[in-house]
Amino acid sequence: MGKKLAIIGNGMAAARLAEELTRRAPGRYAIAIVGDEPRLAYNRVLLSALLAREASLDEIELKPMAWWWANRIKLMLGRPARSVDVAARRVTLTGGATLDFDRLVFATGSQPIRPPMPGIDLPGVVAFRDLDDVAAMARAAAPGTRVVMIGGGLLGLEAAHGLMKAGARVTVLHLMDRLMERQLDGQAAAMLKRAIERRGIVVVTGAETARIAGVERVEAVELKDGRSFDADLVVVAVGVRPNIALARDAGVATGRGVVVDDRLETNIGGIHAIGDCAEHRGQCHGLVESAHAQAAALAQILAGDTVRYPGCVPAASLKVTGIGLFSAGDFLGERGGEAIVLSDPGRGSYRKLVLRDGRLAGAVLYGDSTDSAWYRELIGTGEKVAAFRGELAFGRALAAPAAA
Repeated sequence: MGKKLAIIGNGMAAARLAEELTRRAPGRYAIAIVGDEPRLAYNRVLLSALLAREASLDEIELKPMAWWWANRIKLMLGRPARSVDVAARRVTLTGGATLDFDRLVFATGSQPIRPPMPGIDLPGVVAFRDLDDVAAMARAAAPGTRVVMIGGGLLGLEAAHGLMKAGARVTVLHLMDRLMERQLDGQAAAMLKRAIERRGIVVVTGAETARIAGVERVEAVELKDGRSFDADLVVVAVGVRPNIALARDAGVATGRGVVVDDRLETNIGGIHAIGDCAEHRGQCHGLVESAHAQAAALAQILAGDTVRYPGCVPAASLKVTGIGLFSAGDFLGERGGEAIVLSDPGRGSYRKLVLRDGRLAGAVLYGDSTDSAWYRELIGTGEKVAAFRGELAFGRALAAPAAA
């Protein structure tokens, strides 16, 4: 039997690491996965599709039980890790059971931020992060239910879409002056707002929440400017924070996340971190693509390769049926550069590409995001685009022959 590898966390990063490692180094490690939730790993990206009844529970499951059995991976689910003794190389689980390890990976993910406001703990106030949240929302979202979504970022809009599809009357309250301000510029955000509103969802920007009102359960959301929105259900989606308490209490270096180097290793040898909980080069991305890239790199490292994780281009896409949206890199041009803009409001199409030093530095696509992977690749590789600059905004099909 190989060395003992313990993975704390049973999310998408942990599942990808297990898959990559069994492929690259079968039998090298005896893998054990510790998970808080009493279920197999699933695709959190598809939670909004599940809520909208566009996907089933079976469809969002990442691997069937037969796969875990076939690869001899020990699953310890519904048994949260309580502490880690790095000197003894031992994890203690809730209930007192222990798990010894030679190498350990923190893949503990993140948790929703619950802003400290009056009424946040009232019945009828939920977050949007896991299957239990989706089940609670689905139970409450009968046709005609009044739902107030606090937060107009990626998660908030995806949840709003799912609730709307379930028949609820949804209002989105967003603090900033535009939706998804971390991923979109003003023009793309305005187009998105119109598209969301055409679906029957009310969008209110510049909305600073003062309190959630109610006696025995939620009744309304009140803004600081005095406006009030009646609610039978309130969903809070204002961001997430990395789960670092377990690592921090074990003496592992933490900042906003669990700090790792280019080997995805912490300050303690043989202990690593990947996914939402990891802080690499001062950044916690909290994106699925980053988690998958880190998992693949760590699998190579654990398999004995001398690779280093270089980081990846932060990118985001909205998982709402019928809306193509993508952004990556420095799409606002905050570090200088020039912008190429291709806009057709009549067709609901918008592309903005930011060039710096002859390379693609950032991109925003709205309406047609089919070239998103190519633009992200160009940003990541830093390839010179001068040879096909004139065709760049029209996509790979036209630009690639010009580059040849």
